[in-house]
Amino acid sequence: MTFEKFSQGESLLHRTDTRVKLVSAISLTLVIALCQSFYTSLAGLTVGLLLLTFSRLNLRFVFWRLMLVNSFIAFLWITLPLTYPGDALCVVGPVTLSKQGVALAALISIKANAIILFFITLLATSTVVDLGHGLESLRLPKKLCLILLFSYRYIFVVHQEYHRLLRAAKLRCFKPRTNLHTYRTYAYLFGMTLVKSWNRAERVGQAMMLRGFHGRFYSLEEKTVTKVDVIFLIIMISAAIGFAYIELMK
Repeated sequence: MTFEKFSQGESLLHRTDTRVKLVSAISLTLVIALCQSFYTSLAGLTVGLLLLTFSRLNLRFVFWRLMLVNSFIAFLWITLPLTYPGDALCVVGPVTLSKQGVALAALISIKANAIILFFITLLATSTVVDLGHGLESLRLPKKLCLILLFSYRYIFVVHQEYHRLLRAAKLRCFKPRTNLHTYRTYAYLFGMTLVKSWNRAERVGQAMMLRGFHGRFYSLEEKTVTKVDVIFLIIMISAAIGFAYIELMK
């Protein structure tokens, strides 16, 4: 169970300051998410592919991430052409495919893939700890940043605890089936996982208070924004402004 598969590397994006990448990702994502033009969304997808080239990530892993997202988008290709009102593109018996529905599904697909590429190349190239400290540096609420850091730290513990309970059930000859006993057993598993997570949280909180924790994590690595970071930020903000201009001039 890992969430930092793309955070290790020596590319330009791995060396860029996390705060710069956060501002860039937010700017690009907002414009692409709100656009309604194919030209703007295709321009965003092009920038996402360029960032993927500069990030030098494992393309196989990136491909599987995109396939996971597009597996959900595939349902839109099934439903929107059949349900969205508009001109008929194709009529097969009682089934009518809407031209506007196909166009909307294509637009959503391009925008979604562009945004996922922004997230992978700009955010996934930093560790979750760096993202937490970067968000705090951008003056986001400290409690939200702490929730992010604590969730990342202890989600693995909760995951291990759940599998420990599941192994205990299997040692007692539990075999999942489609019956009431299986549903009840999984309900007990989830319930015990929540109870043990609550108990662990209480113990961790008490241990941290005893060690002088007062609501803030300190980073041992002080990062500064370099000239390269400033140039990268200017390019990304300019790209976002360019997307907005294309959208307004469509």
